[in-house]
Amino acid sequence: MTEDNLKVYFIGAGPGDPELITLKARRLLDNADVVIYAKSLVNPELLKGIKAEIFDSSRMTLDEIIGIIKASVRQGKSVVRLHSGDPALYSAISEQIERLRELGIDYEVVPGVSSAMAGAAVLGQELTIPELTQTVIFTRIEGRTPVPHTEKLSELARHKSTMVIFLSAGMIEKVKDELLKGYSEDTPVVVIEKVSWPEERIIRGTLKDIVDLVRKVDIKKTALIYVGEALRAGKESLKKESRLYHKDFRHGYRD
Repeated sequence: MTEDNLKVYFIGAGPGDPELITLKARRLLDNADVVIYAKSLVNPELLKGIKAEIFDSSRMTLDEIIGIIKASVRQGKSVVRLHSGDPALYSAISEQIERLRELGIDYEVVPGVSSAMAGAAVLGQELTIPELTQTVIFTRIEGRTPVPHTEKLSELARHKSTMVIFLSAGMIEKVKDELLKGYSEDTPVVVIEKVSWPEERIIRGTLKDIVDLVRKVDIKKTALIYVGEALRAGKESLKKESRLYHKDFRHGYRD
């Protein structure tokens, strides 16, 4: 078997609950010869009983990860690179894919359940509410990784849409200050730590009090911040209904 007819699979492991993984991802994991995953982010329950040689990438550099992939492919082994959530968001697969292209190694990305979607499910609500907001922004605050000026929280907040903020709970006060450039103090905020894990915690508040609430329980990482008026739907009736199911709404599937 040659490198030309082997693939490396970048798989989304989902947010934490081992049942929140796709059937395709489960099959590829079960059949893999080599699995590289970040032990600090991916639930190890997903790896129980598989036959693969397992590598923890938590302390590895990009060169080390690619070295394992390259050697494994050359030995005719099937490789899974397992990432938390969905690989399309904050997974750092772009640089890995670029290296694989340079080496002539084929790859495929298998989507997973994003923690952002799992969090909405935990809250038991929709993030897009008719007449209130039809937009969801996925973003992060600037830290060691810079963001373009037009994507700073203070700029995005002016849209007043639903926002899901990744990788930013440790800078919650800065997040609040930036969001107040667009949202009002009474805007609902929810912080969810370790979405879908057994130790999951949910903190509800507003932009006025969320900093104190989060600091009180010492949440600093592995958490998502949700903000926007749509969050009120999880606690109260907003009396906003989609036109989709209205008796007068006509479309191609309804006479």
